[in-house]
Amino acid sequence: MSVDISIIGLPKSGKTTIFNALTGGKARTESPTSNIGVGKVPDPRLNTLADWLHPKKLVSAEVRYFDIGASVKSLAKDLGISGELLNQLSQVDALLAVVRAFTDDSIPHVQGSLNIDRDIMATNLELTFSDMAIIERRLERINLSLKGAKPLERQGLLREQELLAKFQASLGKEVSIREQGLSPDETRAIANYQFLSAKPLLIVVNIGEDQLPQAASLEAELNSRYQRPKCRVITLCGKLEMELAQLDESDAAVFRTELGLKESGLDRTIRASYELLGLITFFTTVSDEVKAWPIPSSTSALQAAGKIHTDIERGFIRAEVISFDDLVRCGGLAEARKKGLLRLEGKNYTVQDGDVITFLFNV
Repeated sequence: MSVDISIIGLPKSGKTTIFNALTGGKARTESPTSNIGVGKVPDPRLNTLADWLHPKKLVSAEVRYFDIGASVKSLAKDLGISGELLNQLSQVDALLAVVRAFTDDSIPHVQGSLNIDRDIMATNLELTFSDMAIIERRLERINLSLKGAKPLERQGLLREQELLAKFQASLGKEVSIREQGLSPDETRAIANYQFLSAKPLLIVVNIGEDQLPQAASLEAELNSRYQRPKCRVITLCGKLEMELAQLDESDAAVFRTELGLKESGLDRTIRASYELLGLITFFTTVSDEVKAWPIPSSTSALQAAGKIHTDIERGFIRAEVISFDDLVRCGGLAEARKKGLLRLEGKNYTVQDGDVITFLFNV
């Protein structure tokens, strides 16, 4: 299972540079083409498990990044997100909006000047505008359907109409759907709409290497203004991270130390993305393979089994569970079993971050 994230932003913001930095890719930064790449989720626990369990294969969790090529333009110059672009964006789990902060005279800003606040607001407005258009079209169809609807159908249409009107009013006040504190029923009701302003949004401010000393303070300042439920800001030097992503891991680590960088851009971005999406990781050890699986927090054992294979979910009997910390302390599953730390859990058990699970099933 992978997590899917689309990279959006204004032209010349460095979207493809960020894409290359996160995936180790070599996509042409001057060419507005669509690119798909995979970033391995860094997790030291996976290597620790390998040291204890000696599997033949290690499989990291993955994030698929989509550099869609097209740009999210300001509303002043566009009529909204196109159908093809909207369809691509609606399928992903989260959005990563690249906002330019670096200075480069050879790459003029499309607006003629650098203005982080203006560009963040332009991106948010475009997402809002797209959702407003969807709501308006659906409300028109509901009004037509109500004219000949039967009583039961009418009740459902009126509930939908009320919910959409609520979203419409809030969006008109520039309050994204992700900020509106949806109930579980409301979340389920709008699942098929794939509203863009409902998706978690990570704003990546693409800074220059000369701005690295001020990166932390700039990030804190921007988060004080733009951090919201399922939305936060990080700073990243895309050009530098793209160059480091092409190096051997040990060489890249040396350069980062010299520059005072504590972690890679990939590590920072994925960690922030996981937090926004509310994801945790559990591990399986089957057939000489240790594998990491990203799942939403509060996922049951039965649901986690389904992430691996529908047959395991359908034939679920029980789950053998041990926490990562307990397994490491015991030095292996055999010792953990002797100490009674390997637990049998039912289908309603809530999987915890770092659980090492063996699913028992019958099909």
